[in-house]
Amino acid sequence: MRIIAGSKRGMKLFSPEGMDTRPITDRVKESVFNILYSKGYPEGCIVADLFCGTGSMGLEALSRGAAWATFFDKDYRVIEILKRNIAKADFAVQSKAVCANVLKVGAAPTPEHGFYDLVFVDPPYMMSENCEADSRVGKLMFLISQQVKDDGLVILRTHEQALAQERYDKLTQIDMRSWGSMTVRFYRKNDGGKSSLDDKDSSGAAPNAEQAD
Repeated sequence: MRIIAGSKRGMKLFSPEGMDTRPITDRVKESVFNILYSKGYPEGCIVADLFCGTGSMGLEALSRGAAWATFFDKDYRVIEILKRNIAKADFAVQSKAVCANVLKVGAAPTPEHGFYDLVFVDPPYMMSENCEADSRVGKLMFLISQQVKDDGLVILRTHEQALAQERYDKLTQIDMRSWGSMTVRFYRKNDGGKSSLDDKDSSGAAPNAEQAD
């Protein structure tokens, strides 16, 4: 895995071996960030990366100009590898790694930066099959809805055929894209009837977005 674009473009990430992680492909990550890029994200954003694994999404956001990223994962072994990636990218002063049960803490705000502009939620594959209101992921989304700023975005990666809500409290689904066996859902807090995040074509391409080699 690598950082695709921005100040650390091309940097390879350390990855855990033989552990239950579900890394996102470069193609899907680039498509997601093209959609975000077309709307001015993540430049200057306060970001949370939940079930972070190697930190791929949060580090990509920092590389592309995010102001801060907090990474959450319950596995201390994953957190140790994440810290190596943070150090390699020289993002130590712009980030924090938290070893905690994501289902309990959600995107816990930091004292320094408060609530979040952008949250990535990438639960384990089996957990993501059911994201209805009373599921573990559903309850997490309700918690996150209290931890993001008004007009903040939450990006949820699920199983392609996952049962998911169009609303979780004040989070409203405004876009959804599928690639292979996965679906990425975009939620906005306090959405005022706004249209889809991406008014480009279904590929997720945005004009002038930096492409992967």
